[in-house]
Amino acid sequence: MKAIEVTAFGDADAIEVVERDVPEPREGQVRIDARAIGVNFADVMQRRGHYQGGPKPPYVPGMEVAGVVDAVGEGVDGFVAGDRVVGMVGRGGYAEYAVADADGLFDVPEGMSFEEAAGFPVQFLTAHNCLFEWGGLEEGERVLIHAAAGGVGTAAVQLASEAGAEVFGTASTAEKLDLAADLGCDHPIDYTETDFAEEVGEITDEEGVDLVLDGVGGETTERSLDCLAHFGRMVVYGAASGEPGRPDTATLLFNNFEVVGYHLGQGLGRDPQRVLRAVPHLTERLTAGDLSVQVGHTFPLADAADAHRAIENRETSGKVVLVP
Repeated sequence: MKAIEVTAFGDADAIEVVERDVPEPREGQVRIDARAIGVNFADVMQRRGHYQGGPKPPYVPGMEVAGVVDAVGEGVDGFVAGDRVVGMVGRGGYAEYAVADADGLFDVPEGMSFEEAAGFPVQFLTAHNCLFEWGGLEEGERVLIHAAAGGVGTAAVQLASEAGAEVFGTASTAEKLDLAADLGCDHPIDYTETDFAEEVGEITDEEGVDLVLDGVGGETTERSLDCLAHFGRMVVYGAASGEPGRPDTATLLFNNFEVVGYHLGQGLGRDPQRVLRAVPHLTERLTAGDLSVQVGHTFPLADAADAHRAIENRETSGKVVLVP
């Protein structure tokens, strides 16, 4: 089968197309004939060698695969060959076939394409968990969502708006700001043209927001604290800037702020019930069409390096998907 391999830590030139054996499912696993593969910024961070606990080259990246069950290992109940599924595979997803633990699979909702399904698990679970299970967002509160036109951002904007929150979102182009607004962002902010913290202060009469979702890190984390209302919360789920945020503890202390870390993989490994609590609601709303996966860009599997470059150059919005 064709697969994508990261041959060394570095830039996207370290990505190559290779031939590998089709994997065999072990006990409790299924093999998926991949039809769409999610690309996440975590894949980029792993390739750069900046992802804590990430794989070492050479390896096949990819943690999100949608497709058709091709083979079933021993001890698997509930899935048979031909089922349309999507799931998280940890790694090995950038390939024509991938294996996944059966207990980490979901049926693809009725009427959803494989491309849309590939944008469901990581993006929507992360967004829901950061907003509610970790962030405690309530109706009538204000929330600031960074990268509001990205994969997690587009999911979070929809979920926060649906929950009755007042939604602030940052993005870098008019097109991305329009997308965020269409999905329910009340206050789209172009962070390239204005200081987002000053903008939030002006809109809220210096009261601030109750919750910030930060997947950027670096200076954005520090400036986000200036956006918080007293007793405000911030959920940190990534460092797309390449630099971790370093919040000042004195600021936390005197404002009674909470900064909470979120990592999907660690959460699933240590408290899966808390993470997966969101699944029934998400499946119901996605099936009903009340929520939508924003597939922004698709690339052939062989062009995975171009997909990475597009993400790094901030040329994408919504979910980026590879298609074998």
